[in-house]
Amino acid sequence: MVSFRGASADAMAALTDQVGGVAEASASTVAGDLFSAARTLRAEAALRRVVTDQSVPVEARSGLVGDLFSGKVDGATVGLLRDAVGRRWTRPRDLADALEQLGVIAAVRSVGLQGDALVDELFSVRQLVIGNHGLRDALSDPVRSAADKGALIETLLTGKVLPTTVQLVKQALSGSYRTVVAALEDYERTAAQVQGEGVATVHVARPLAEADQRRLAAALTRQYGRPVHLNIVVDAGVIGGMKVEIGDDVIDGTVLARLDDARRKIAG
Repeated sequence: MVSFRGASADAMAALTDQVGGVAEASASTVAGDLFSAARTLRAEAALRRVVTDQSVPVEARSGLVGDLFSGKVDGATVGLLRDAVGRRWTRPRDLADALEQLGVIAAVRSVGLQGDALVDELFSVRQLVIGNHGLRDALSDPVRSAADKGALIETLLTGKVLPTTVQLVKQALSGSYRTVVAALEDYERTAAQVQGEGVATVHVARPLAEADQRRLAAALTRQYGRPVHLNIVVDAGVIGGMKVEIGDDVIDGTVLARLDDARRKIAG
């Protein structure tokens, strides 16, 4: 997930609380508006400098944003943008990054009780891109336009996943992340975090039964002190056992890992 420091972290925390107050019915529209505003700021360096310049009066910065976006985006978005430019940012680029992150949060809120389904779908699309070289190349091809890539995503996903999943996958093509896969992974973590969950990726030799998944999720929840959403990856490299990745932690209980550990003990 994008991390912010100092003043930017404080600004992001306050704005996140505001996004939490956006009505579910308008959250998808607000998300799209915030994504658009983030793209505008990234493309317009002069505008980005002005609205993050602390020597420019807050009223002037807020008024400029109001003039630019009023009537073009949802009223709730205008309020968020006015507030955002009135705050202090550690780096000018942090503002655009924050608006994108806030857009993801708004998008997650728009699905209401389908949050778990959204996390699952983002993970599935990420795995699809990782496993399909042709698709990954098409989505990373600098020659293809953003509109062309977006049309490809709509053809592949529309009607098969939540509309919000399509919205977020298309946003992942914007180029603000190093790769589409990196963007989807970040969005996935954000979607889980909005619901108060962590995300664990579990590598196994064969699919886990639902009862086993529940037991594993319960064990990880006890260990980490919050609910944990499981992403199950059937991995040909796993002979038996499982490997669990959650945040920076890796719990490797695979057969190969145990054999390697035994070899090290024998050699030592």
